[in-house]
Amino acid sequence: MREWVANAGSLPLIFCSSPSFQQRAYSERVILVRTKKKKVLIVDNEIEFASTLAERLRLRKIEAESAFSGEEGLAAAAEFHPDVMLLDLRMPDMGGLDVLSRVKALDPAIEVILLTGHGSFEDGISGMELGAFDYLVKPIDLVLLMEKIAEACRKRSQRK
Repeated sequence: MREWVANAGSLPLIFCSSPSFQQRAYSERVILVRTKKKKVLIVDNEIEFASTLAERLRLRKIEAESAFSGEEGLAAAAEFHPDVMLLDLRMPDMGGLDVLSRVKALDPAIEVILLTGHGSFEDGISGMELGAFDYLVKPIDLVLLMEKIAEACRKRSQRK
C-alpha cells in the first residue's frame, strides 16, 4: 500500500491506494488527520515586534500568544502551555536567562528559543546550558525561525 501526504488548509490529507488495480476502487480513500496545532508563546518587551511576529505565526497556522515582560511570560506559560517559547534575552523587568530557568522549573518540556538584538555569544552558551533549544539573533529570518519551531516541536513530541 502506498501513502503520501498533501496539505489542504490546516489539515494534512493522507491518500492510500492498494497496489492491486481491481481493489483500487474500493481501497482508495482520503483520511483527514487532525494534527495538534503548534503553540508558541513570544516573550519580548518590544511590543510591536512581538505582536507582528505572533500575527505572522498565526498566518502560518500556529497558535501564537504574546507577553511583553518576563513576569507576563511566566504567567502566560502557566496558562497557555506552549510547545515553544520565543524568549528575548534583554527585558527591563527580568532577564531572559532568569525567565528561562523559571520556565524550565515550571515545565521542562517547553522548548525555549532565545532571541536577542544585543546579546553576546556567551549569553547564548549560558542559555543553552540552562536548557534553551536554540539561540537566534534579531532581525529574525522567518524561514529559519519556522524551521527552528518545527525542530523544537519534534523534539518536544519525541520526549513525551
